[in-house]
Formats: sequence, structure tokens, C-alpha cells
Amino acid sequence: MRKLNYFFGLIALLFLLVACAKADEKNAVKVGIRSSELKTWEYIKKQAAKEDINLDLVTFSAQYDPNQALAEGEVDMNAFQHVAYLNLFNTSNDTDLQAIGTTIMAPIGLYSNKYKSLDDMKEGAKIAVPNDPSNWGRALLLLQENGLLTVTDNFDGNGGEDRIKDNPKKLNILPVDGATTPRVMEDADFAIINNGVAVEAGLLLKDAIIHENETAKPFINVIVARSEDKVNETLKKIIDIYQREETAKFIEDISKGNYIPVKMPLDELATWKEFYLH
Repeated sequence: MRKLNYFFGLIALLFLLVACAKADEKNAVKVGIRSSELKTWEYIKKQAAKEDINLDLVTFSAQYDPNQALAEGEVDMNAFQHVAYLNLFNTSNDTDLQAIGTTIMAPIGLYSNKYKSLDDMKEGAKIAVPNDPSNWGRALLLLQENGLLTVTDNFDGNGGEDRIKDNPKKLNILPVDGATTPRVMEDADFAIINNGVAVEAGLLLKDAIIHENETAKPFINVIVARSEDKVNETLKKIIDIYQREETAKFIEDISKGNYIPVKMPLDELATWKEFYLH
């Protein structure tokens, strides 16, 4: 009788272990990120664990696109890109990856070693901008939003010398390698600098004369999943954790105010194309 009880006890234990393993597997989520997002996602991982969600953080180098990993099923979601980048990837690769929640903005800004405000910007002022098409276009949109120029009617978000429609101040736009924009400030009057490049140069967002805000919807960063997982309840819980006030405070603290946490409904985010047309 004792052997029989032992046998049934062993069977029950095995069933329990299998059930626990299945539960863990159900709540296990692989998240593709870049190293710049690691601190934030380590925090998210700790918070998710309190709700029985196991996050596996998969850090990708610059040589591999986390979108490719997501499309091929290597990760369940990723968090590294803004809306415009996602749109371009889907168009170029015939994929249907979906934004399922907003995270942050890493705003570009206009900096100067010589001037303190836009009121100091004279006719013909030299403004250095990153020369890659995406960030060049982003720089032009920042200048347009602040009434300094107007982009062409068919503007698609990419920059170029032919993308300026009106330039009343006759601003001299100087495209340069994005990594050199802080150094070019010595020769130019102003420079538009990417967030990460600015931080590496010791510049904070508060030092910028102007910078992007949440009206620049194409450049809001998002959590992305495959279309069939858009309504996945576990992924929704992770988004909820990311968008909590405590998480926003953590992000603001570790980034020294350089990242702006963004909580925006997806239907509002979907109107991003209107930003190009205003």
C-alpha cells in the first residue's frame, strides 16, 4: 500500500511539474531590443515577474535588425524603433508587423554654441543637419514645425536639397555625417543633433534651443509584434507595465530627461502621416 501511495504521489508530482512548465511557457515572452534600451527593459522584466510574466531580453547588435528576428519568429515582440522606421521596414520587406503600444521619444534637437534662442537666428544662418535621408528629413520637419521653412508638398519624410519648398530666411542647410554634428557646431551657427549623439557629446535635451515633442508622431518609439499577436493578452500586460507612471519616472531618471515617455492611443498614433502634410 505504501508503494502504491508513493507511485500515485510521483504521478501527481509529474503532472504538477508539467502544468507549471506549460504555465511558464505560456507567460514567457522574448523581447528584441538594442543595448541602449537594456536598463529600461531590465526594470520592466522585474515588474513583469511580479505578475508571473517571464521576459527573455534578446539584445541585438547594429548588424542585425530586430524586425527581421520578429518576422522570422525568433522573438515575440521588439522595442527599438519609431513608427516611420517600422513603416519603411514593412514596405521594403512586404511584412505586416504591427505597433501595439507606444514607449518613448528620443527627440532630435537644435543646438548652438553661439546663440541661445531662435530670435538670434539671422538670415543665411548655417545649420548643420545629419546627412542620412531619414534624419535629414526629420531635421527639416523640426525646422518646419518652428516656422523656419516649409517642406515640399510631396514630402515623404526623407531629406534632400530638393525637399525645401520655402526658405524665407535663406537658411544655409549643411548636411554632414550625423556623428560629427556636435563638432560642426564650432563652424556652423546651429546644428540639429540626434539624441544619442548629443548624449555622447555631453549635451542634454534641456540644452536644445528647440526639440521634437509628441506632435512628431512618426518618431514616437513603439513596441512591435506580429499582426496575429496584436491582441495577445500577455503582451498587453507588458505594455501596461511600460506605460505606468512609475516606469515613466524611472526612464526620465536614468536618461536624465533625454527620453520623453509617451502614452498615446494607437488610433491617434495611426494619424502619423498627417504630420507630413500640415
